[in-house]
Amino acid sequence: MPLELDIRKKPTDVKVRVSSGEGVDVVWSDLHASHYDFAYLRDQCPCAHCNDERQKKSSKSSPSPASLLPMYKPKVTARNATPVGNYAIQIEFSDGHASGIFSFGILREICPCPACRREFGAIAISAVT
Repeated sequence: MPLELDIRKKPTDVKVRVSSGEGVDVVWSDLHASHYDFAYLRDQCPCAHCNDERQKKSSKSSPSPASLLPMYKPKVTARNATPVGNYAIQIEFSDGHASGIFSFGILREICPCPACRREFGAIAISAVT
């Protein structure tokens, strides 16, 4: 039995602006528009390694001395982006990380706008933990 597709997670237009560094813009079938800058997407990477790292950080009760005085890190950009079938985008980031595949469902769930955070926030949090 096929899973029902949440129509809100189906894009009608996707623009990935690697060369300008602007990020990813998606217009969804419910006409909502989302913008993701590459640094945000890198922080939200859904790969297993990044999920493990987020879980380790969230389980720590006190910040480490290194996190209190972080070293300067240049803003993460994208080197390349590749479509994965008709359901996702894979982004190679300037820090060399390229194993995350951002399905359109995940992109909608991590949309940074307040309305999507209210609507999909619990889904995104449970996917990470």
